[in-house]
Amino acid sequence: MKTYNKLVRDKIPDLISRNGQMCKVKKLNQVEYYRELRTKLKEELNEYLETENDEEAIEELSDVLEIIHALSKIHGKEFKDIERIRQKKLEERGGFNEQIYLINVEELS
Repeated sequence: MKTYNKLVRDKIPDLISRNGQMCKVKKLNQVEYYRELRTKLKEELNEYLETENDEEAIEELSDVLEIIHALSKIHGKEFKDIERIRQKKLEERGGFNEQIYLINVEELS
């Protein structure tokens, strides 16, 4: 028996069952759910950082995005609210497309 003790996608228990296996699950309360979403975000981000090709990277980024959707609901917003804020920041500060790397800032007298 392998122990996971981690948040999984909603259909995973059904997929396990269809694979002829049994699993034990529990429903998390809001505090536990929030904590586990944050843990899952770290896990998926680390998996993204360890990818070795574009296909793997996109797969992991989709997992990160799914977690962001769930976290936005925890914070009382929808993903469209995050997207609206992202767009505003893009207009005001720009994006990251120009590949600008800030080295230092010197105070002028």
